[in-house]
Amino acid sequence: MECFVAGRIVKTRGLRGTLKVLSCLKTENILNNLVFVDIEKPSGKRQQYKIRKIDFSGRFFFLDLDGIADIEAASLLIGGNVLLPKSMLETLPEGEYYWDDIVGLSVYDEKGVYLGKIAAIFPTGSNDVYVCKKEEKEILLPAIADVIREIDIKNRSMIVRLLSGMQ
Repeated sequence: MECFVAGRIVKTRGLRGTLKVLSCLKTENILNNLVFVDIEKPSGKRQQYKIRKIDFSGRFFFLDLDGIADIEAASLLIGGNVLLPKSMLETLPEGEYYWDDIVGLSVYDEKGVYLGKIAAIFPTGSNDVYVCKKEEKEILLPAIADVIREIDIKNRSMIVRLLSGMQ
């Protein structure tokens, strides 16, 4: 099953195994009526859990899961990802992409020079910013038409125009 990251487990809450999750979702609606969730542990191992309860608070949501009943069990999941099936996502209009589709793309300038891969994305309010990394070098790419010239999800690549001062 192909999944996407709905959030990252950042810490525990209380002593009964509640997980605090930094949400990657634009809206919490997708979590309504959810019965199961997959957790990708920091080790990379995935496991499905039945949800007992979900609470929302700003950019976070809190998960109570069957089988995670104390702080010790919950602590083992810190740093892990909450995964949901991609089939739950709405189809986006042409030219719009989910973050999960963008992260990992190979980035090239308009001359074909490889610049690195998209390692992360962060919102700034007016537009997202893509973090392109190659070894120790990092380039911040604003997600605007002047910079992002082409995105090819099928071939996992992005072509960008570097504006002055971006290198």
